Amino acid sequence: MKILFLANRIPYPPYRGDKLKIYNLAKRLCHKHELHLVTFIQDKKELEYRFELTKIFKTINFVYLPKWLSALNCIRGLVNGNPFQVNYFNSPAMRRLLNDVVRSHQFDAVHVQHLRMAQYMAEHKDLPRILDLPDAFSLYWERRQTVKKGFARAFFEKVESKRVLKYESIINEYDMSLACSTEDINYLKQKHHSDNINLLPNGVDIDMFTAGGHDYSNSTTLLFTGNMDYAPNIDAVIYFSKEILPQIRAKFPDVHFVIAGQHPVKKVQDLANDFITVTGFVKDLAPVYNSASIVVAPLRFGAGTQNKVLEAMAMGVPVVCSNIGFNGLGIESGQGAIMQTAPEKFAESVIQLLSSAQLRQQVGEAGVNVIHSRFGWNAIATQLEGYFIQIVNSRHSFVS
Repeated sequence: MKILFLANRIPYPPYRGDKLKIYNLAKRLCHKHELHLVTFIQDKKELEYRFELTKIFKTINFVYLPKWLSALNCIRGLVNGNPFQVNYFNSPAMRRLLNDVVRSHQFDAVHVQHLRMAQYMAEHKDLPRILDLPDAFSLYWERRQTVKKGFARAFFEKVESKRVLKYESIINEYDMSLACSTEDINYLKQKHHSDNINLLPNGVDIDMFTAGGHDYSNSTTLLFTGNMDYAPNIDAVIYFSKEILPQIRAKFPDVHFVIAGQHPVKKVQDLANDFITVTGFVKDLAPVYNSASIVVAPLRFGAGTQNKVLEAMAMGVPVVCSNIGFNGLGIESGQGAIMQTAPEKFAESVIQLLSSAQLRQQVGEAGVNVIHSRFGWNAIATQLEGYFIQIVNSRHSFVS
């Protein structure tokens, strides 16, 4: 098949969730299909990644959308009722380019990444199109409002939440929409009465994150990974450091908390002290996971599944996480990850794991089995290929 990928960010280097997924899926599909890419760049330095992407995509088209222009788009969009996330990525240049690309090629199918990009292909009903949502974005905003904050931010989030929920019905304009967990799918079906949503999980590169080198005798290091300019991650590490970690250190005073991830904002950097380390960007996370006793993921808002949880499980490292990122895994608590929401219970589960190398190994090895059976990128790419075939065949059946 000849497939167009429309991405909201250039999918290289594959260090963050939205880039990671497209890169890994396309890397596997390109061996059997002809892939083309249209994407935004926010910095012209990103043009240097073209060479790496030519190994996967036959043609690559960039639209330059600097952050200052995206900010201006949001101001202009105050009155149009669309979510700020959608206004942020609004671009007449992208529309013109896409029209030219679609006219110049006979694509069999189009893959549109994220609700932010749904605006560009919703009306191209002459083509079979899949809208791939990282999560139920309206659920993310609904949960975000539950965290206490100042009046101005609370007002903004209430407005954005309503706008996202209303706009999200655009999923019904696509042949098929995808979400990464059954929790997100059920939420979207309920809110938008949709019957065209299917599951496409987030995945793990099991060649990069390979179990076997973990030392279960280590009981001194707690780890959190993720982009540290992302609101749910920022909230999670502050919440953990202030409300959960003191309870753990009361039992295990030698415990060290490591926050590993790119772009740590000042509020995260300020957490650093004698027993909390903020690393900043780490190119290879595998050794960092192997050095951890437990990975913690105490997210209080968000949706979908969390790469930090999947990667840790793939490495055989036990995880304690909140319901955010756990419910979408489709596992029982203890199968690689232990789910707790209340801070006292969360701390208690971490303490139980720190108290027993045998329990850490038991939970960690269960996680490896889950990842290899459900979350390898090869299997997920095959699943996406099947969805492309399904929507193309559906169009042909309708015509015949």
